[in-house]
Amino acid sequence: MKAESKHALVTGAAGFIGSHVAQACLDRGMIVTAVDDLSGGFLRNVPPGVRFVQGDLRDVNFVKSLFAEKRIDYIYHLAAYAAEGLSHFIRRFNYETNLLASINLLNEAVRHDVECFVFTSSIAVYGAGQSPLREDMLPRPEDPYGISKLAVELDLEAAHRMFGTKYVIFRPHNVYGERQNLADRYRNVIGIFMNQVMRGEPMTIFGDGLQTRAFSHVDDVAPIIAQSVLNPAAMNQVFNVGADTPYSVLELAGVVASVFGVPMNVTHLPPRQEVLHAWSDHSKVANCFGKKPSVDLVTGIKRMADWARAVGPTEPVRFGEVEISKNMPPSWLSSFTHVCT
Repeated sequence: MKAESKHALVTGAAGFIGSHVAQACLDRGMIVTAVDDLSGGFLRNVPPGVRFVQGDLRDVNFVKSLFAEKRIDYIYHLAAYAAEGLSHFIRRFNYETNLLASINLLNEAVRHDVECFVFTSSIAVYGAGQSPLREDMLPRPEDPYGISKLAVELDLEAAHRMFGTKYVIFRPHNVYGERQNLADRYRNVIGIFMNQVMRGEPMTIFGDGLQTRAFSHVDDVAPIIAQSVLNPAAMNQVFNVGADTPYSVLELAGVVASVFGVPMNVTHLPPRQEVLHAWSDHSKVANCFGKKPSVDLVTGIKRMADWARAVGPTEPVRFGEVEISKNMPPSWLSSFTHVCT
């Protein structure tokens, strides 16, 4: 199904999933405006054929300017800082970036009668002890990141009731693949592992490594997100999206080492506070969009590894200012350039 001449605004489009969604929108005939502040994305990720605008969604005037020139039919909101564990220690930054910026965008969507607002939430909204995660479960987020995502979900529901704004919410999980930011030391475990291997360093694992996730290749996620605005059955619904098979972090490290052709070299760090086991049920998204073959973990890791080798190893980036240092993992605390006191 195509959407010729429809105008899509894709936020976070110089980032990882956002760049793939922008390409998938182009593939469906949409006119795409790509927005990113380049804090964690790269211009090289922006697909050819889109109009790129650099700016910060926390800036109300910037957000208003995006709607001043031409009509926007669809919004795909992927811009966020998705670091669950770190969000405990950067609470203000988390809520400004992941909640307030989203509301700035939603306000304009309501004012300009956008046809559909697509929001990438997270399985972080569920909390612990509920796997396999289903959309009908009561959300119990355990970190500020999950709380901010759930708040946006609830506000989209409220906007629909009050103004008729249509939305689709996706809860992806542990997405990996080409164009992921290899320099981010606080999130995206596969990217962290690959960067460490290419730098000749041991792969670092918090705790015993027996925590499990279903790692999802971006090709199992981005096309469905892009297609959602063209599927009437998806309107005003919430969907888990991603892979079905959980693996432990230790198993993941073994696959990464094998694909790179190196011995498995792991350093265990003290455990951090995190959900130990989390993977999702995808019956709802399969019923709505159709069941499609997924990219298995080894194939996906090989594809990402080929891309990572071409990009090369990267110096891990320091975040900047931590707002709370109490109970922070020592390996993280030493990486900050400034600690609030």
